[in-house]
Amino acid sequence: MPIYEYKCQGCGNTFQQLIFHKEEEAALCCPDCGGKQLRRLISRVAYHVSEADRLAEFNPGARQGDSFYKDSRNIGLQAKKRAQQMGVDLGSGFEEKLEKLRTDPGSVMKDSE
Repeated sequence: MPIYEYKCQGCGNTFQQLIFHKEEEAALCCPDCGGKQLRRLISRVAYHVSEADRLAEFNPGARQGDSFYKDSRNIGLQAKKRAQQMGVDLGSGFEEKLEKLRTDPGSVMKDSE
Protein backbone atom coordinates (compact mmCIF):
# COMPACT_ATOMS: atom_id res chain seq x y z
CA MET A 1 0.00 0.00 0.00
CA PRO A 2 2.05 2.93 -1.21
CA ILE A 3 1.60 6.49 -0.09
CA TYR A 4 1.98 8.74 -3.11
CA GLU A 5 2.67 12.45 -3.12
CA TYR A 6 0.78 14.68 -5.58
CA LYS A 7 0.84 18.29 -6.66
CA CYS A 8 -2.30 20.01 -7.88
CA GLN A 9 -1.69 21.83 -11.16
CA GLY A 10 -4.59 24.20 -10.40
CA CYS A 11 -3.75 25.58 -6.96
CA GLY A 12 -0.21 24.26 -6.37
CA ASN A 13 -1.16 22.32 -3.24
CA THR A 14 1.07 19.34 -2.42
CA PHE A 15 -0.51 16.42 -0.57
CA GLN A 16 -0.11 12.73 0.14
CA GLN A 17 -2.60 9.97 -0.49
CA LEU A 18 -2.68 6.29 0.43
CA ILE A 19 -3.62 4.29 -2.66
CA PHE A 20 -5.00 0.77 -2.20
CA HIS A 21 -5.99 0.11 -5.84
CA LYS A 22 -4.88 1.69 -9.12
CA GLU A 23 -8.51 2.67 -9.85
CA GLU A 24 -8.54 4.96 -6.80
CA GLU A 25 -5.91 7.16 -8.39
CA ALA A 26 -8.23 8.01 -11.30
CA ALA A 27 -10.89 9.34 -8.90
CA LEU A 28 -8.42 11.38 -6.84
CA CYS A 29 -8.89 15.14 -6.48
CA CYS A 30 -7.10 17.95 -4.67
CA PRO A 31 -8.27 18.28 -1.03
CA ASP A 32 -7.97 22.10 -1.22
CA CYS A 33 -9.59 23.08 -4.50
CA GLY A 34 -11.15 19.82 -5.71
CA GLY A 35 -9.11 19.97 -8.92
CA LYS A 36 -8.42 16.84 -10.94
CA GLN A 37 -5.24 17.99 -12.68
CA LEU A 38 -2.73 16.23 -10.43
CA ARG A 39 0.85 15.29 -11.01
CA ARG A 40 2.48 12.50 -9.02
CA LEU A 41 5.74 13.63 -7.45
CA ILE A 42 8.87 11.62 -6.86
CA SER A 43 9.19 11.47 -3.10
CA ARG A 44 12.27 11.02 -0.96
CA VAL A 45 12.77 7.49 0.30
CA ALA A 46 14.72 6.17 3.24
CA TYR A 47 16.07 2.77 4.08
CA HIS A 48 17.92 1.32 7.01
CA VAL A 49 21.58 0.35 6.71
CA SER A 50 22.98 -1.70 9.58
CA GLU A 51 26.08 -0.62 11.49
CA ALA A 52 27.95 -3.65 10.13
CA ASP A 53 27.07 -2.71 6.54
CA ARG A 54 28.04 0.94 7.10
CA LEU A 55 31.37 -0.18 8.55
CA ALA A 56 32.00 -2.61 5.68
CA GLU A 57 31.27 0.10 3.07
CA PHE A 58 33.25 2.83 4.83
CA ASN A 59 36.48 3.80 3.06
CA PRO A 60 38.72 5.75 5.46
CA GLY A 61 40.85 7.01 2.57
CA ALA A 62 37.94 8.49 0.63
CA ARG A 63 37.12 12.18 0.83
CA GLN A 64 33.91 12.73 2.80
CA GLY A 65 31.29 15.37 2.07
CA ASP A 66 29.70 17.74 4.57
CA SER A 67 26.72 15.42 5.07
CA PHE A 68 29.05 12.71 6.40
CA TYR A 69 30.27 14.97 9.21
CA LYS A 70 26.77 16.21 10.05
CA ASP A 71 25.51 12.66 10.67
CA SER A 72 26.23 11.69 14.29
CA ARG A 73 26.07 7.98 13.36
CA ASN A 74 29.48 8.45 11.71
CA ILE A 75 31.19 9.40 14.97
CA GLY A 76 33.78 6.72 15.70
CA LEU A 77 33.44 5.01 12.33
CA GLN A 78 37.09 5.73 11.48
CA ALA A 79 38.30 4.22 14.78
CA LYS A 80 36.10 1.16 14.41
CA LYS A 81 37.23 0.56 10.83
CA ARG A 82 40.92 0.90 11.77
CA ALA A 83 40.51 -1.44 14.75
CA GLN A 84 38.75 -3.95 12.50
CA GLN A 85 41.60 -3.78 9.97
CA MET A 86 44.15 -4.37 12.74
CA GLY A 87 42.14 -7.20 14.33
CA VAL A 88 41.72 -5.31 17.61
CA ASP A 89 38.62 -5.65 19.78
CA LEU A 90 37.82 -2.26 21.25
CA GLY A 91 35.52 -3.80 23.85
CA SER A 92 32.09 -2.97 25.20
CA GLY A 93 33.32 0.16 27.01
CA PHE A 94 34.22 1.73 23.69
CA GLU A 95 30.81 0.83 22.25
CA GLU A 96 29.03 2.35 25.26
CA LYS A 97 30.96 5.61 25.03
CA LEU A 98 30.47 5.72 21.29
CA GLU A 99 26.71 5.27 21.63
CA LYS A 100 26.60 8.04 24.25
CA LEU A 101 28.52 10.33 21.91
CA ARG A 102 26.25 9.52 18.98
CA THR A 103 23.06 10.20 20.91
CA ASP A 104 24.39 13.28 22.71
CA PRO A 105 27.51 14.70 20.98
CA GLY A 106 27.65 17.55 23.49
CA SER A 107 28.25 15.07 26.31
CA VAL A 108 31.98 15.10 25.51
CA MET A 109 32.19 18.70 26.66
CA LYS A 110 30.03 18.03 29.75
CA ASP A 111 32.13 15.03 30.82
CA SER A 112 35.44 16.90 30.43
CA GLU A 113 34.43 19.69 32.82
